[in-house]
Amino acid sequence: MRELELKYGCNPNQKPARIFMEEGELPITVRNGKPGYINFLDALNAWQLVKELKEATGLPAAASFKHVSPAGAAVGTPLSDVERKTYFAEGMELSPIACAYVRARGADRLCSYGDWAALSDVCDAATARYLALEVSDGVIAPGYTDEALEILKKKRKGGYNVVEIDPGYVPREVEHKDVFGVTFEQGRNSFAIHEGLLDNIVTDNKDLPDRAKRDMLVALITLKYTQSNSVCYVKDGQAIGVGAGQQSRIHCTRLAGGKADNWLLRQHPKVLGLQFVEGIRRPDRDNAIDVYISDEYEDVLADGVWQNTFQVRPEVLTAQEKKDWIATQSGVTVGSDAFFPFGDNVERARKSGVRYIVQPGGSIRDDHVIATCNKYGIVMAFTGMRLFHH
Repeated sequence: MRELELKYGCNPNQKPARIFMEEGELPITVRNGKPGYINFLDALNAWQLVKELKEATGLPAAASFKHVSPAGAAVGTPLSDVERKTYFAEGMELSPIACAYVRARGADRLCSYGDWAALSDVCDAATARYLALEVSDGVIAPGYTDEALEILKKKRKGGYNVVEIDPGYVPREVEHKDVFGVTFEQGRNSFAIHEGLLDNIVTDNKDLPDRAKRDMLVALITLKYTQSNSVCYVKDGQAIGVGAGQQSRIHCTRLAGGKADNWLLRQHPKVLGLQFVEGIRRPDRDNAIDVYISDEYEDVLADGVWQNTFQVRPEVLTAQEKKDWIATQSGVTVGSDAFFPFGDNVERARKSGVRYIVQPGGSIRDDHVIATCNKYGIVMAFTGMRLFHH
C-alpha cells in the first residue's frame, strides 16, 4: 500500500488529507481503527524515539506522546511497590515492555490523557491489558501477539487505533515539508546518540556512574523528538518531566522541573493514602491528585468538592510538607536540546534534585554555567550537538 486516505488534516476543515509514499510501500499497517493525521504524526515521531532508545540502551523502550511531543518516555526496568501504586499498576503482571510503558505514562499522567503509545518491542498481553485501562488514542509497535491484539480490538468500542510498523524500514536521507506553499528540504536528523557523547565532562566533579549515563541517553533521545525549545528531567531510566515548545530556555527548565516535582509529590505518603470513592475512573483520580498537590487545594476543600471524590476529607498537604518532600529528591539528570545560556537553569534544576546535566555547550557564558555546576557539585557533560526538532 502506497497511500492511505485520512478523514481530515490537523483540523476538520483541512481536506483532503492522506499519508503516502513517493517511492515504495508505506511501512505501516493499520491493524484496527482509523488513525488520523495527528495520530500518525505522533505515531511516527514516537516510534523513532523508542527505536533509538532501545538501540542506545539495549532495553525495551516506550513513549507516551501528545501533540507531537512526548509526555513521557522510559526503558523497561522493574517497578517498585510504590511506583506500582503511583501508576495504578498494583497486582498486575508486567513484562519488561509493559514496565516501559507504565513508566512512560507515569511521567505525567495528566498530560498523557488521550495519548499515543509507542513500543520498541512486540506488544504482549501484559502491555495490552494496561493500555486497555487507560484513556489512549492508539499504539504503534513492531508487532502484536494474538492475545494482545484481541484485547486492544475491544477498546473504545472496537475503535482503538492499532498500528504495526516494519522495524526494518529505513527512511530516505532527505526529507521535505511544505509551509505556506513553500517546500522545505533538509537532511534527516540521523545523528546517533550513544555513550561516547558523554565523555566531555567539563565540571570539576567527573563522577558519572552508569545509571546516570543511561539517564543522559534517555534525556537526549527524548529531546531529539520533543518540540523545541525543550528540557527533560530523568531518573532511573524514566523521564519525570518534559518541558516542550517554550521560547525561553529557563521557562523550559521551570516547566519540566515543575512536572518533575509533581511526579515526586505523587509518591508522598499522604497522596498514596488518599481514599477515593468506589468506582472512580482513573482519569478522575489523576485529576484529583493533581488538584490535591496544587496550591489551590485548600480552596477546593473549602468548597466541599472533595465529597464527590474522596471517602473521607483528606488532610491538606501543606506547602512546607511539599517543600520538604521535594528536598529529598536526588540523583536526577537533566538534558537540554540546546545550550544553557545562563546559570539560572542550573539553579532551578538543582531544586528538583538534579545531580547530572547533559547539554550541547557552546554558549558565550559556558564558563558561568560550569561555575554554577561546580558550586553545587553537579556533573555536566557537553555533547557538542544541538537537538532542535520542529
